[in-house]
Amino acid sequence: MTITWFGQSCFRIEAKEGPSAGSGQVSILIDPFSKEIGLKPPKPKDNIVMVSHNHYDHNNIEELAPETFLINTPGEYERNGIYIRGIPSFHDKAEGKERGLNTIFVIKAEEMTVCHLGDVGHELTDKQIEEIGDVDILMIPVGGKYTIDFKEAVEAINQIEPKIIIPMHYKIPDLKIDIDGPEKFVKELGLTPEKADKFKTTKKLLPTEEMKLVMFSI
Repeated sequence: MTITWFGQSCFRIEAKEGPSAGSGQVSILIDPFSKEIGLKPPKPKDNIVMVSHNHYDHNNIEELAPETFLINTPGEYERNGIYIRGIPSFHDKAEGKERGLNTIFVIKAEEMTVCHLGDVGHELTDKQIEEIGDVDILMIPVGGKYTIDFKEAVEAINQIEPKIIIPMHYKIPDLKIDIDGPEKFVKELGLTPEKADKFKTTKKLLPTEEMKLVMFSI
């Protein structure tokens, strides 16, 4: 599995198709953003595109090919032998009254589980933790203001207990959205980050004892 980060909450996951689909490759794009945020959007070339919520820094789907499988609501899905579950949540602490709904995505590929929390804005409930289940790779917002902040992110990590943590939705150069950088989160978490341009892993390479923090260069 290869993971690329484009900024904000946008990732591309490239993985082998599930056994039921064959031996090809599948590409999954999560939360593609508009160029209005100041960053360069990825060119859509993916089999599956997932949108956690309908804001311009997460839902740029104008150039999708007709055959692209779009997932933008909670539910259970399977495509190219990849299993995906969308879990309902909120973008704020007021049950969506301030910023609306958000979908947490759980993706199962190559015998690993990836969880993308989208722009979750509240403490996770026991039911949501149960629905998320065991997680190998967690993509979690840490920039605050519009999502959980760095302290709440660490609390969520302690609830989910992933093997690999990938922070997202934080301030980087050229981003026009006013959110915090990752420094407070890294200090609060207390792990030394592994830097990556692209992150590649397999089930066998997953850490077995301590959690690993992976941070991307843009």
